[in-house]
Amino acid sequence: MTPTPRKPVPRGLAQSGPILLAYGFRPFFLAAGIWAILAMGLWIAALATGFDIGGSYGGPAWHAHEMLFGYSSAALAGFLLTAIPNWTGRLPVSGGPLALLFAVWLAGRLMLIAPDLLGLPLSILIDSAFLVLLFGICLREIVAGKKWRDLKVLAAVAALALANIGFHALIVSNDDPTLASRLAVAAYIMLIAIIGGRIVPSFTRNWLAKRHATALPTPYNGLDTTALLVSLGALACWVIAPEWIGTAVAAVIAGLMQAWRLGRWQGWQTGAEALVLVLHLAYGFVPLGFFAIALVPSGLLDAASALHVFTVGGIGLMTLAVMSRATRGHTGLPLLASSRTAVSYILLGLAALLRPAAMLSPDLTMMVLELTALCWMAAFALYVVEYAPPILGRRKPRAE
Repeated sequence: MTPTPRKPVPRGLAQSGPILLAYGFRPFFLAAGIWAILAMGLWIAALATGFDIGGSYGGPAWHAHEMLFGYSSAALAGFLLTAIPNWTGRLPVSGGPLALLFAVWLAGRLMLIAPDLLGLPLSILIDSAFLVLLFGICLREIVAGKKWRDLKVLAAVAALALANIGFHALIVSNDDPTLASRLAVAAYIMLIAIIGGRIVPSFTRNWLAKRHATALPTPYNGLDTTALLVSLGALACWVIAPEWIGTAVAAVIAGLMQAWRLGRWQGWQTGAEALVLVLHLAYGFVPLGFFAIALVPSGLLDAASALHVFTVGGIGLMTLAVMSRATRGHTGLPLLASSRTAVSYILLGLAALLRPAAMLSPDLTMMVLELTALCWMAAFALYVVEYAPPILGRRKPRAE
């Protein structure tokens, strides 16, 4: 009699093995939260004391790089490695391959703190490998799952990988890396517009339907496609010519379309649940960011402040919102924001509003930067304190 073969346990759902390597969100979300605190703390310490962070790479460049390609790339990896299996129906990356990918990310962080120890070229090469590897893994999964519509997500990941390489190249050649920074920010904003355009109305619809609401988010239609295309064009103009008046016009149009898009998702009905409401608030920084960059050509707002509306508000708050929600969902915790989680959202939203105020008075610039950094670090400290235990020790119960 031939024995019945045992059904394999899908990777990521296994009840044995290192829990940290069971699913992509576990190492990368935890590392993103920790690095958000450490990288910002090191930067403020460098500003206050003159500490030579980043060695020959340069302190300001190191700070910009570690926010865009250190913290944000870890949050993105955690999301993609967790979401793509849901899109494709394939098994999630876990175990050894996940450990290797995470080790490459971690090596990049360690190398760039003191890149001269191994030499700047080798340190840059190690850091550049991470987003290239992430792109290759995601491409393999999406192609194998034949989810062709999700290739547009990978276009943004490819742009990020190129922006990272370009950032390094500009630093090595002693040129201004802000063009590469803008390309990276534009890629993240398009990812928020594409993926956020799926998850914000979807999660809102599910939440409202359970409460028998009659007004539900408008389904995806031609307006959404138009808003994405217009936003892509406005961001392209901003990357290439941020002080061109045509960029300001395109950004205003994109901001209005994104605000209209967001308004159709019924966010004002979600005030009772911070886990849902924060998605709308975070997405709100997308149109606000477009309006901010539209003010730069006229001199009403400086370029750095405008960029930080996108980075702290759009990228920072959206990644924190997704990290906390996904951590709760994938560890079996109820999809209800705790008071600690709600406070973390408030603190990061405050940081996003404070940062542009640094331009208002040169005498207050350092104080505003420090307050912004403290709010940022406190927000992510709350995330780490609350969610490190379930990430490291709680498996989602398997449905029978």
